[in-house]
Amino acid sequence: MAASPHMLSAPLRGLVVALGDLPDPVFASEALGPGIALDPLADTLHAPCDGEVIQCARTRHALTLRDDTGGEWLLHLGLDTVDLAGDGFSLMVAEGERVSAGTPLLRFDADRVASQAKALLTPIVLTNAVDQRLELLVAPGQVVESGEPLLLCHGEVGGGADGASRTETLSDAGRDATSSTDECTSEGAEARCEATVAAASGIHARPAARLRAIARAHDVSLRLVAADGREADAASVSALLNLGLVQGSRVTLVARGAQRQAALAAASALLGTEEASDVSTAPEAVSAVPETAPPVSGARHREEDLLRGISASAGMAIGPLRRYELPLPRVAETAADPAAERQALAAALETVAATLESARHSADAQGQQEEADIFDAHLAWLEDPALREAAEHHIAAGSSAGQGWYAALQAEIERLRQSESALLAARVDDLRDLQRRVMAPLAADAGAAEAADDDLDGAILIAREMTPSQFVAVAGRIQGLCLAAGGATSHLAILARARGVPCVMGLGEALLSLTAERAVLDATHGVLESAPDAERLAALVAERERRQAQARSAAEQAGAAVITRDGRQVQVAANVGSAAEAQAAARAGADGVGLLRSEFLFLGRAAAPTREAQRQEYAAALAALDGKPVIVRLLDIGADKQLDYLSLPAAPNPALGERGIRLWQTFPELFETQLDALLLAGNEAPMVDAATPLQLMLPMVSDVGELRWVRQRLAARAAALGVDRLPALGVMIEVPSAALCAASLAREADFFSIGTNDLTQYALAMDREVAGLAAHCDVLHPGVLRLIQATLEGARGRCPVGVCGAAAGDPLAAALLVAMGADELSLEPAGIAGLKAWLRELDAAALAARVPELLALDDGAAVRAALAAWLDASAPTTPA
Repeated sequence: MAASPHMLSAPLRGLVVALGDLPDPVFASEALGPGIALDPLADTLHAPCDGEVIQCARTRHALTLRDDTGGEWLLHLGLDTVDLAGDGFSLMVAEGERVSAGTPLLRFDADRVASQAKALLTPIVLTNAVDQRLELLVAPGQVVESGEPLLLCHGEVGGGADGASRTETLSDAGRDATSSTDECTSEGAEARCEATVAAASGIHARPAARLRAIARAHDVSLRLVAADGREADAASVSALLNLGLVQGSRVTLVARGAQRQAALAAASALLGTEEASDVSTAPEAVSAVPETAPPVSGARHREEDLLRGISASAGMAIGPLRRYELPLPRVAETAADPAAERQALAAALETVAATLESARHSADAQGQQEEADIFDAHLAWLEDPALREAAEHHIAAGSSAGQGWYAALQAEIERLRQSESALLAARVDDLRDLQRRVMAPLAADAGAAEAADDDLDGAILIAREMTPSQFVAVAGRIQGLCLAAGGATSHLAILARARGVPCVMGLGEALLSLTAERAVLDATHGVLESAPDAERLAALVAERERRQAQARSAAEQAGAAVITRDGRQVQVAANVGSAAEAQAAARAGADGVGLLRSEFLFLGRAAAPTREAQRQEYAAALAALDGKPVIVRLLDIGADKQLDYLSLPAAPNPALGERGIRLWQTFPELFETQLDALLLAGNEAPMVDAATPLQLMLPMVSDVGELRWVRQRLAARAAALGVDRLPALGVMIEVPSAALCAASLAREADFFSIGTNDLTQYALAMDREVAGLAAHCDVLHPGVLRLIQATLEGARGRCPVGVCGAAAGDPLAAALLVAMGADELSLEPAGIAGLKAWLRELDAAALAARVPELLALDDGAAVRAALAAWLDASAPTTPA
């Protein structure tokens, strides 16, 4: 089918990553097809084009969409996520469903998935490309918004009606191009031909591998002779690269064998053709530059000294920049039996070659010529007689097989590093990868690796990417971490935050060329400053010391109560999804759990959890908080959260359909089993002030009738179980009707909790997942604030009010909510200490006096600006 041109939009907000940079050989080598990847900065995957869902993974982590041109796009959320068995994923479509561009397809719990998976990097791959060329519309390293143009597809999908591949054989290309090449001459069994290198990238690994393939296909000996007389056999990729042939270089091709003329025609045609798809050699763009410089006072920075990326773990680090390279497998240095070592090397080479050959055949079968060329290049390195001869020379001198291979490739790596050609120098990573591949089966201890460099202590580490295990190995030694790729939701980012290591990702390839003995990483603002002068450095050191002192003070006081400057006491609780997270909340100084999202017990399973399994989880959460209140939200499914074992009622707009407790009457056994488990767990918990610390919260309540019905069910289930200690029963204020009817609800509810995320989107009629609306979907919009004000006024004197939405973790919004009368704020555990310190400096009464004028402003942006100005002028410190 015709597919030229055809635009694909970004399925979510994220950092653009070249497919070849993924730490996954299948995707990186395009074994499944060409495409691009995104490092997610949102939690919902949308359709990148109109089409039909033709496949959904059983484990919900991936799906395939067939577009209107016949192109089949695999959207694969994360790497190695199939192993999660669906945990953390919620499909929002089904196979056979017709979708439009922008339709939500899949929602995922970013932290939950990232904490278990290799990475959240999400490949978007055209699996049936044959005659199709993909044009990237956004450079790698930049952030793309959901719905923004991402790829332009040219050409045919599936090879047209006859399924023919776009790739000719090398010999066919040679015959067809003979008339356009320089004239060839023949002397006996040898033939010569003059050619000019046309490719902008010159002769690098892929064309070198193609030359080798030409020689093999025609069963000839093929040599290249440079203008200065140096020559190389096409059988040796390293020798070809060492010729340093660039665009415009003249070269003599010399072939010996029966098919010498055909081989020369094919080789000269190859050299005379510009590589239209040589995207791998293009410099990658540096990530987009934020509009503002880091807010550090003192001497000014120089813009050319800055790289800006995405803050993954806040903090500031000062130290030397050190490049991190993956440790090599540990091999024996010497061996007593050279013959045995040569056999071991041969076996290792055969093992790696078989793996690469299998991948190459798979690529050929799918018509993926670029991917096949990459495997050919790596195979050519492995079979290079010069490299093997060098390795065997070291073995003969007493080295082990692994050490011999290491030394042979290390010499080649050093030659490439010293090359004046940036392209050849860039091939070091290819050789390093092959060095590691062959050394792995020769390692003295499976999985063993060389110790990290000694000069990493106290350094700011820079790397293209890192695996979590590599980070854990060095985390205790480094000051900070900078990565060329990656994003704030990656597994590595979560680990960096957990260990308190300042980390910035998405800094671009320019990062890898930096050297400095005194650099500053301001990870809070996503900036790396590589060459501060003495005055600037002094200012940055002072800023770091101020932040560190502030963080230490906040941490020391994390368990203490929050009392504002005007004497208001405020509870700061935690949002959690499990008993394990409840334990982390207790360690972080939480005054309780303001929201335990019980749906995570139900997601990613083949069947609903049993009553006993639920009881144990709830009991463990209660034990973790040791008598402090634990608020459990009853099962909140529907809309974006789907269960495989339930068929939820279809709805044109699921966010406004049957969800939360609205589903109770449809699935009474599901909800009442949960209620039984909660009642039993609460009944077992130690009493606090004559009550159980367990509290229950109802999602999506719109009027008092729903609350009354659930209270009746609670009493009935307690009587059936013989439980006489009923937990407090509260409601979430998520829909405008609940806010406007707060007074009637407060007469029967034991407490309120404002879910600012849903309340904001329902009040403003703006889906919070739509990137284009994100700037306007603001809890500080005066309309939303008036609904919150109505809630607080309706509850005053009747029941306490907490806030468990994202606004609770926003220092500006948190300050205003407390001033308006909120009794509790609940946020992620990591932010508890800082928020407590921030609120202790707040004069809530003084800010309350300004609320009427803030509510009279035009929009959320105006409220934010006015609120920030007032807080800056009145507060002695800023939030940690």
